[in-house]
Amino acid sequence: MSRLVYSLCFYLAQPLVWLRLAWRARRQPEYLQHLGERYGLYPARPAGRLLWLHVVSVGETRAAEPLIKALLARYPEHGLLLTHMTPTGRAVGTELIAKLGARLHQAYLPYDLPDASARFFAHFRPEFGLLMETELWPNLIAAAKARGIPLALVNARLSARSLHGYRRFLPLIGPAVAALDLIAAQTAADAERLSELGAHTPHVCGNIKFDVTPPADKLELGRQWRATLDSRPIWLCASTREGEEALLLAALMLHAPSDVLLLLVPRHPERFDEVATAIEARGLPFKRRSSGDFPDAGTRVWLGDSMGEMAAYYALADLALIGGSLQPLGGQNLIEAAACGCPVLVGPHTFNFAQATEDALACGAARRVEDAEAAAQAASALLAPDGSGQTALAAMRQAAVEFSAAHRGATARTLELIAERLTSPRPDAPGK
Repeated sequence: MSRLVYSLCFYLAQPLVWLRLAWRARRQPEYLQHLGERYGLYPARPAGRLLWLHVVSVGETRAAEPLIKALLARYPEHGLLLTHMTPTGRAVGTELIAKLGARLHQAYLPYDLPDASARFFAHFRPEFGLLMETELWPNLIAAAKARGIPLALVNARLSARSLHGYRRFLPLIGPAVAALDLIAAQTAADAERLSELGAHTPHVCGNIKFDVTPPADKLELGRQWRATLDSRPIWLCASTREGEEALLLAALMLHAPSDVLLLLVPRHPERFDEVATAIEARGLPFKRRSSGDFPDAGTRVWLGDSMGEMAAYYALADLALIGGSLQPLGGQNLIEAAACGCPVLVGPHTFNFAQATEDALACGAARRVEDAEAAAQAASALLAPDGSGQTALAAMRQAAVEFSAAHRGATARTLELIAERLTSPRPDAPGK
């Protein structure tokens, strides 16, 4: 009954969904492309046997690269379908296809409507499916179960806040979680919270994001930028969210020395122009990465309005603040920064990546700050050319490298569980 009510409400909400798509398309016209796919209507199916991995948006798609490579190697007779929900995630998927070859395919996952989910499975007929991190879609999971398609939640995470929200809808979410054939959780705390929702014996495998290798060409690009900027201190604010940029710009003006270059990289590309306007309104000399103009001695802010260059930004920066952590948004991923050897500051709100953050704080790869002003003050102290700041920064950088290396291996553990627990690919599987 709960799923029936949920489905009815979702159908009734479709006009609002269309309005939201149209609204987002004002800044990203790509939202109006492939609309049929969002309702389970696709062009021709790729030939041969298929596995399926749902990776939502940019972060999940990039994080999944080690698992994608491992699946392609483990199942050489199969293609791998990547599904997304956002144009930016799809764009990253296209990059992976160009990099990893024609056995990769991509599409939008349809909205969680019974008929759309049914059309998705009828069209692609995957032999098993993998959902990344937090993707719990009741109708999708029920449709897979009805067709005997094994389904796993991998790199699974569930914050205490999300658990509290899900508890209100336990009659809907509980059966979906219980229907999963495998759950590979990031941490013991994630596994415990998923068990409270009804998961059967979730396994702790670690975070696959630690297995992501930063692209060598992007690291080299960052080093080239570093050489051009010489010894100027560079403070990166990475994946910032709405409301944070204004706080950081104000803090920069009040607390940071004039030689500190603020490298500001908003999380969402549709906000690049908005943030540029905010910088200009404060009278701060700035450059946009998209312009091709490199910062000069008078530039206070460099706006990182590009896609796919975060590793270059981390390689360039002396210190990074992880966005989404100054506001109660849960924080973004600090693992990529650590993999690039970049020390980080985090704000008070890090519940999306609680364990990774606590581990980074414990080993000295990260420091916590209370707000934007405290972040600017900490950055100024650490970036000061004289005194103990440089020594502390070097220690943080070494700790970041060691932290990253110590947490690798989740991909291999997850892959073994997939091979053990999900139905092995069969010679007579559909699509052969």
